[in-house]
Amino acid sequence: MVAKLLGLAFLYLTASPFAFTAHGNPVYPVPTSSVKINPNWEVVYQDTDVYGVVNKAVILECGTTVPDIYIWSFTKPGTDAIKAVVYNLGKGPRIQQFAETLGKLTIISNSAAVSIEKLLLAAHGLFTCQAFYNIDKEPIVYYYYVHLTVRVPVSKPYLLLSDVSPVEGSTMWMQCNLENGTGPIQYVWQHETRSGNITVVAQGSSSAINVTDINRNHTGWYRCVATNAVNSESSNRLWLDTIFGPDIPRIDVTPYSITERGYSALERETVSLMCQAQSNPASQYVWFYNNSQVYSGPQFTITKVLRMHTGDYACLAQNTYLNTRSKKTISLTVYYPPDGSPSCSVEPALNHTALKLLCTWPGGFPSPSLDWTGDLENARKIQADTEQQSNVQSGTAILLPSGNLTSNNTLFRCMGSHPTLKQSTECGTRTYIPPAEPVCFAFVTNNQQYLMLSCSWDGGAPKALVWWEGPGGQSKGGQENSNILVLRYGTARSGKPYTCYAKHPLLMEAKSCRLTLEAPVLLTQRRVVSVYEGSDVQLTCNLRANYLPAKEITWFNNQGIDVRDTPKYMLLRTTGWANLTVRDADEMQDSGEYRCSTSNAVGGAEINVTLVVKKHPMPPNATLIRATYNSPKRTEVELEWQLDGVEEKGGWTGFHLEHQWVSERPNRRGSSNESQLRMEERIGPQDWQRTIIQEPDARSHTVRGLTPTVTYQFRIIPINHRTIGHPSPTKTPAEPRHNMYPAVIGAGIGGMLFAAILTVLLLIFIIRNRHNNPRLHDMLFGLQHSQSRENINFPEDEMFRGSEGIEDIGGSSSPGPAVSIPRASSPLTTSHLSATPTPSSQAPPPGEDNEPVSVTITVKATGS
Repeated sequence: MVAKLLGLAFLYLTASPFAFTAHGNPVYPVPTSSVKINPNWEVVYQDTDVYGVVNKAVILECGTTVPDIYIWSFTKPGTDAIKAVVYNLGKGPRIQQFAETLGKLTIISNSAAVSIEKLLLAAHGLFTCQAFYNIDKEPIVYYYYVHLTVRVPVSKPYLLLSDVSPVEGSTMWMQCNLENGTGPIQYVWQHETRSGNITVVAQGSSSAINVTDINRNHTGWYRCVATNAVNSESSNRLWLDTIFGPDIPRIDVTPYSITERGYSALERETVSLMCQAQSNPASQYVWFYNNSQVYSGPQFTITKVLRMHTGDYACLAQNTYLNTRSKKTISLTVYYPPDGSPSCSVEPALNHTALKLLCTWPGGFPSPSLDWTGDLENARKIQADTEQQSNVQSGTAILLPSGNLTSNNTLFRCMGSHPTLKQSTECGTRTYIPPAEPVCFAFVTNNQQYLMLSCSWDGGAPKALVWWEGPGGQSKGGQENSNILVLRYGTARSGKPYTCYAKHPLLMEAKSCRLTLEAPVLLTQRRVVSVYEGSDVQLTCNLRANYLPAKEITWFNNQGIDVRDTPKYMLLRTTGWANLTVRDADEMQDSGEYRCSTSNAVGGAEINVTLVVKKHPMPPNATLIRATYNSPKRTEVELEWQLDGVEEKGGWTGFHLEHQWVSERPNRRGSSNESQLRMEERIGPQDWQRTIIQEPDARSHTVRGLTPTVTYQFRIIPINHRTIGHPSPTKTPAEPRHNMYPAVIGAGIGGMLFAAILTVLLLIFIIRNRHNNPRLHDMLFGLQHSQSRENINFPEDEMFRGSEGIEDIGGSSSPGPAVSIPRASSPLTTSHLSATPTPSSQAPPPGEDNEPVSVTITVKATGS
């Protein structure tokens, strides 16, 4: 029975209960398959909820009585695994090693309850106690499900502010953060003022609050209190410093004296200005006098105020943290007498038809009194209104009619007085007409953007009114003394007058001067210029004198492109002319219309020049009369040609000698026609290769560096400068002739010279040996040889006679006659001649004088 119950218990440990969550707490239902002990047994199930605190102790009950056998197991929320914690099979409890991960676990004596000290957060989950009672009889099985909820006490919270120094009017948030704590957690926000008053700002389950529309009243200490079911903790307080301001400053003036214009003070008094403005952080103060900074600080003191201190004083309050500022301005007036003396002047009035006498005395408060004296019967006094006072300050004016009512060079006086002065002062002014006449002239700005027409009429009191009137509404209103009419460059009217008028109040009629402007005019020597190809040609362009200076003269080529100095074009120019040189003229490239252009402030002008580039006449035709290889090597070809129908020199400047690779030469053994055709088809005709001959008198040329195995064609083309004539008929070079005549003639001449030398040597031999060969000597020289004297032609031939024979100069004592044969060579031939004496040419032995002499002459001739 026990074994069966044990098997049932451990079988249940492998089952997988399905956990789900309801209202935030895990619920562990019983297994879906019920455990059957026998058909009549039933298992009893009980559920219990237990709450524990981390690091505290908790007791888990397993029934009210001690079971015979029990097994505690643990299931972690969200998993299916069931792990044994402790069991007792009747031999005492056995705590599993896994229990150490849940806390310090012990079994309470005399019970199946489990005590867990130093509870860990990992113990949160479902504890199941399987209890078996009365196992010896009819066993009863209980399943106790203990749902342990482990709670964590809230740790000390810490407060986070999105901005500890928020700007007034902005929005911020406060966050109460916890390291640990089991929910639900309640938060309370407290505000403590500088005086120590604590109020609750907000409370609830949210750990963050938003504060909108921050104002200066939010400044103070803040803390948060966090509370859960375990405990309550309060954070350290944080200081919230609201940044605001500055407000509009308040200015206090000492001594206090206010007027309609602001504050007032007497000259040389001490004046103190105090400025205050609410701000956090405290404001920085800067004082300005008439928009100029004069002092930094809340209080500005002027120890001795002067008239120069009258004006506007502004206090600028600055919040340096926010970089904000506010400003307030007051007006301070210092009473003082006017300085110096009155000032008199005369001005034109009523469009220069009347005179206005103006008397001013600047400074002082109140305004001084001014009065004109003199011949003022027709004068009308003008009380200075507010607008005039803003211009002339304290003053008075009188209108006088112009023309003959007021004479030239008249003096007027003004008397001035002030309550602070004991005596009156006066001033005077004089009116007169400018002495000279109006002057007009025109000029152009440096960048040639505007035309300026200037008119001036200097001198006079008051100054004259000057204005321009021109054609087409090109006018300008009046100005005093001088006037400049500005016209955009090129908009002036050519030939139309521009009139300047000058009006003075003392004259009834206006004076005038006039300018008439003209556009430039261009000239050229020839409108059509013709030239042969390859020559340089010059195109001219001249500017006729004008009143207004013109721009630089510009040339445009036949393509309409502005010409600059290039290898093709050369420009020579001054302010009055510009010449364009076209280098190396070409018919196709350079023929056409060239344009010369310029302009001034009035208008522009241009002139066209037509350039006609002609080709040179066709040269005469040429014909190749000879094309021959000059050697069997076939690397050089000698060519000769002639011109057809040419009687006089001229009409051509050179030749183009061209050759073309036609086909490859067959080998020495020859090849069939079919292979030759295949070879020519493979090679094909080649481009003509040109040799330029720039000597018109040349009639022959040698082409070198040819390939011996290739067949070439040659042709000659006459040229006349850039005009290329017609090519001549092609000609293939002929092979060199094998001519043996020079070699034969050379060999014959060499043989004759050699024979002549041998003949001379033979004669000398006969003469010297006439005693040994008397018959031969007599046959050649006759019987009188004994009476004739031997001639010695060479030093080698000199001999001494003896009583019994002939002895040579070397003293040879041979028994027979000795013959000395000189060496001979011919400078006329390269043939090698040799005379080889045979044994039969040797002298006969003594006693055989009457035997004929036999001489064999061998001639060897070589030639190339």
